[in-house]
Amino acid sequence: VQLVESGGGSLQAAGSLRLSCEFTGYTYKGCMAWFRQAPGNERDGIAAIYVPGGATRYADSVKGRFTISQDSAKNTLFLEMNSLKPEDTGMYYCAASTSGVAWWSLLEQSDYNYWGQGTQVTVSS
Repeated sequence: VQLVESGGGSLQAAGSLRLSCEFTGYTYKGCMAWFRQAPGNERDGIAAIYVPGGATRYADSVKGRFTISQDSAKNTLFLEMNSLKPEDTGMYYCAASTSGVAWWSLLEQSDYNYWGQGTQVTVSS
């Protein structure tokens, strides 16, 4: 399984950005997620989606501003980010799990066994 993120960049607060994660070799049955790691901080789960099925879960810090989705035809996971804030700055990682993940642990990195290299997002005030 390979995951390749793209779409990161630098922008001002209140702006929008869409991240993409192209995956290959994934059996497309499990769940996928986006994690964020700010400098000096732990890697935190911010959005996750069951595949197939589409049920989603978000961290409180991004709820209402970010949307996770997937395009099965294009083997791509997306993260639409709106109303960005400086505290959204960090390296964003795409992750995939090939086993069942309980709802309450969807945003726990220990449940994911495949990771991309990350894409940097920098939001200035």
